[in-house]
Amino acid sequence: MAKFKLDETDHQILDMLIENTRTPFTDIAKKLLISAGTVHVRVKKMEEAGIIIGSSLTLDYKKLGYAFIAYVGVFLKNTSQTKFVLERINEIPFVTVAHVTTGKFNVFCKIRAKNTQHAKEIIFQLDDIEGVYRTETMISLEESINDKKRLMHSIFKEM
Repeated sequence: MAKFKLDETDHQILDMLIENTRTPFTDIAKKLLISAGTVHVRVKKMEEAGIIIGSSLTLDYKKLGYAFIAYVGVFLKNTSQTKFVLERINEIPFVTVAHVTTGKFNVFCKIRAKNTQHAKEIIFQLDDIEGVYRTETMISLEESINDKKRLMHSIFKEM
């Protein structure tokens, strides 16, 4: 993996790509007063260094009918069942994130559902996985902060 130090131009490129991964390199170049080729080369170097890993698309789940978000803490009968349980969780498409954790839960999941009835069905699917002792659910009333840029800017200040 290639290593290099990020400079202010790299930070600005990342800032714009985090805002919108589909921003054309020519638009970034115009804003930064550099060539599109320079943007391309810098992005390529950041990809080779493993700083940029692919790109993602942000969906408006509300418009798709999946506005209900809940977090489900999963308690396992035995921690040795973690891998098996994660494989079963992965089969439930409405579980969008799962973390193996320390503390209260063995696994912590984020689910997206159409409504409370649908969420209940998903939670029951989690409860029915062999090796799951019980679950504990927290309903998200509102996503108040979801800002990748704040962390990125803090990291850049440390560099």
